[in-house]
Amino acid sequence: MSNPMLEVRNLRTEFGSEAGRVTVINDVSFSLERGKILGLVGESGSGKSVTGFSIMGLIDPPGEVTGGEILFNGQDLRQLPEHQMRSLRGNRIAMIFQDPAMTLNPVLRIDTQMIETILAHETVSKSVARDRARDALGMVGIPSPEERLHAYPHQFSGGMRQRVAIAIALLHSPDLLIADEPTTALDVTIQAQILAVVQRLARERGTGLIWITHDLSVVAGLADHVAVMYAGRIVEYGDVGTVINRPRHPYTNGLIGSLPSNNQRGTRLRQIAGSTPAIAQLPQGCAFHPRCTQASDACLIMPPQTEYDGRRLRCFHPVTNGKAT
Repeated sequence: MSNPMLEVRNLRTEFGSEAGRVTVINDVSFSLERGKILGLVGESGSGKSVTGFSIMGLIDPPGEVTGGEILFNGQDLRQLPEHQMRSLRGNRIAMIFQDPAMTLNPVLRIDTQMIETILAHETVSKSVARDRARDALGMVGIPSPEERLHAYPHQFSGGMRQRVAIAIALLHSPDLLIADEPTTALDVTIQAQILAVVQRLARERGTGLIWITHDLSVVAGLADHVAVMYAGRIVEYGDVGTVINRPRHPYTNGLIGSLPSNNQRGTRLRQIAGSTPAIAQLPQGCAFHPRCTQASDACLIMPPQTEYDGRRLRCFHPVTNGKAT
């Protein structure tokens, strides 16, 4: 990428446990330009959300980011003192959580929470802040936003609460927005509306967006680039059209092959054999090799990340035309 706003280099995040230190994120690297969208894809437990929390500086003990760099506009976020990170979070860098309860205070009205969010980073009048809060609610599709400002979180449905959380994240038009599966609980109509909002935000305001999801169909229509994660590592990374249309890693190929649209109507869905290994008990070498039909003795060593067919790949046996080499 020519001028990345965000560069994550060799990120490593560990958590303490009774068995010792467990590496949850291992050697993760990617870049993001202004106005571009990166889809971070993988099964539950692959490390997608922990990657987002690591960038935001929200890893709490016993977790710790132990290696790598997180360069935001050339500045390493890992080197910033906490008070500087607080000034960035919610302002230039924002995150939409999967559970809106992580954003909303149940005992405060929506207008109070949104106005306080604005005033924490800007010096404007309360009336101006209130108008911006109302407009943000309308932007994410909440009907009668003026009236809904007076409501409490418990007076909204789960999907409506999520839309409020998204509106709060968008209040300052952040340079970087990390979205952790924020539309999982929403119906498809509202999901499409939210996706259109964030796409417009990225294109018109130059916001860089990391969209964390397990849904490849969403990424295919939303993202510019995609990073596929498995067991704490990125196994395939490149342009979304290149990766989705011609997957080279056997895991990516299996994910795409399991989509209903890629299976004949009336037949059983194809699926990847086995299950994701426990992060504390990863197999030797490539973590995917026990589930991979093309595994060989070479896979008992961790494959290096290499450039292959227009993407970065971590595999000794890349898939070619549906067959591994």
